[in-house]
Order: sequence, then structure tokens, then C-alpha cells
Amino acid sequence: MKYSQTFATARLSLRPIQIADSAFMYQLLNSPDWLRFIGDRNIRSLADAQAYIQAIIDESLKNYWLVSLNPSQTAIGVISLIKRDYLEYVDLGFAFLSDYYGQGYAREATQVVVDFAWEEAQLAHIQAITNQDNYASIRLLQKLGFQFQKNLTLASGEVCLYAVSPPLA
Repeated sequence: MKYSQTFATARLSLRPIQIADSAFMYQLLNSPDWLRFIGDRNIRSLADAQAYIQAIIDESLKNYWLVSLNPSQTAIGVISLIKRDYLEYVDLGFAFLSDYYGQGYAREATQVVVDFAWEEAQLAHIQAITNQDNYASIRLLQKLGFQFQKNLTLASGEVCLYAVSPPLA
């Protein structure tokens, strides 16, 4: 299901990704940590980034929100909810430019999307995958209440599967 909600916190704004975000996505998709932990998406030009974003927009099971600083609207990262063929439940994803690590932005933005998933989207569970050596992502998932489930072997290699259920009312 495609979501069009926007979100705001005291420090951040989240909105659905747009073609106009291609320069930022080009930078993010080619950042060292994206390439190391997520993988090369072969984005070599702004046209490639535009096509990547258009594919996200066109796919009803992919939702990406651009995360920006308030009030400057400087783009710093993305949060995603994606229904992947190989996972039973929706996958939470996140990636930020390294200049914005360690400041709580990823936690703040992912918490907003997780709260939305429970309260408005009415999701029963959320899963997340990460490389076993991506310690920062694992720590964030654990802070959000995700628990390790098992290792999965994908075409790109072995990853750790984490999952969380909604809090009890």
C-alpha cells in the first residue's frame, strides 16, 4: 500500500520522496556506508537517480520518506517501509548521510514512521534486515524494540532479520 503522509518533529520533516530529490538520492546512494551496508544500486548519474525514484513512486509496495532538517529543509536521509517478496511483513529501512550520524536523527525519524505503522497503517508486525557488522543500525533497531529473529541468506549475502510487534494497548 502506498502512503502519502508527511510527518514533523521539532527537528525534522518527513515527506514522500519526489523526483526533485534526485541530487540528494544520487549523493546518498553513492555514499560509502550505503555502498558498504546496502549495496551498489548502479546510480551513476542524476538521470539514474531520477529513474530510481520514479521506480519507487510507481511501486505500490515501496514507501520512501525524505528526512530533512527543520527549518532549513536540508535533506539528511531516508526512511522506508517496503513489502519485500522474501519477507513476511513490511521491512523498515533507513539511511542517512554520515555528517548526520550520532545526533539522534535516525532514531527520531524511524520512531515517527514506526508509530505511524502501528497507529494509522495498522500493521501487525514490522521487520528489518541489516548486515551483521552494521552495529549502528542494529543498536537503533534494538532501541526501537526490534529483536533478532534469524540470519537470512540473500543473493547479496547474509543479513540479520529483526522484527517488532506493536506495543500492547
